[in-house]
Amino acid sequence: MFTPNGIYSALLTPFNHDHKVNEEELRSLVEFNVTKGLNGIFPVSSVGEALHMDFSEKCRCMDIVVDQVDGRIPVTPGVAASTPYESARLARHAKSIGCPAVVVTPPYYFKPGPSMVETFFETIGEDGGLPIILYNIPLFTQPLSYDTVARLSRKPYVIGMKDSSGSMVDFLHFTDVIKRAGGKAAMLTGREENLVPSLFMGAAGCFTASSGIFPEIMVGAYEAWKHGDMDRARDLQRSILVLVRSMFSVAFPVGFKLALELRGFNMGPALLPLSNGDQAAVDALRTELKPLMQIALQPFGVTLD
Repeated sequence: MFTPNGIYSALLTPFNHDHKVNEEELRSLVEFNVTKGLNGIFPVSSVGEALHMDFSEKCRCMDIVVDQVDGRIPVTPGVAASTPYESARLARHAKSIGCPAVVVTPPYYFKPGPSMVETFFETIGEDGGLPIILYNIPLFTQPLSYDTVARLSRKPYVIGMKDSSGSMVDFLHFTDVIKRAGGKAAMLTGREENLVPSLFMGAAGCFTASSGIFPEIMVGAYEAWKHGDMDRARDLQRSILVLVRSMFSVAFPVGFKLALELRGFNMGPALLPLSNGDQAAVDALRTELKPLMQIALQPFGVTLD
């Protein structure tokens, strides 16, 4: 069975001014991900603004990414929805185009208890037809409990977990309860700041936005760790911290999209309109972020226009 491992990008989505997916730019972005050495791509993601897409646009985004990747690396799309039935429909579409697994968040907006969340995942796992990667993202959904993860990890269709809590305490406990439960789910961090520490503690890799923005740094840190060059791994891990803080300093995910624009991609308009004050903050960040990116990418021979 497929097991996610290595450096996956949580793919951002470029949009046209009609707020539809910009296919040409998305294909360019996917090609950038593949040629920079990423191990996989996670489209229809949180940072990719999947919440703003309807069912057909999510499927279209999957179709474009899978077609452009053309089998070179795994594509594991997100199937986030407020009901398990829509998530399962999205999973079935992902299966029909050859995806090996899907990434599943708990339901959003309403906050069901742990038993309902568990049933939510079970419904998708049983009806979607594909293995699932659990996605713990307390920023936007009900946090997953250790007990829920332990029980779900025993299910044959649960092959991994992306933890975006940002807490190494939670990451370690999730890893431990899965092992004690006899589960085989691979643990992956969803926070770029935690990549190297998580690898030291048994992570199989990461699913992060920065992997698709600064793949040189993220892949470099992973490869350094794999080859035992811990000094380089630590240095690269540290180099991304100021970039992440900067990108998070404005409304999410606008700072991340701005970083991709500075790398030459046309990401289109913000789907949630910015106030004058927010736009001023973004304009200021543009001036501050470019030199920070240039410093971080200079060792890789990257020059920003």
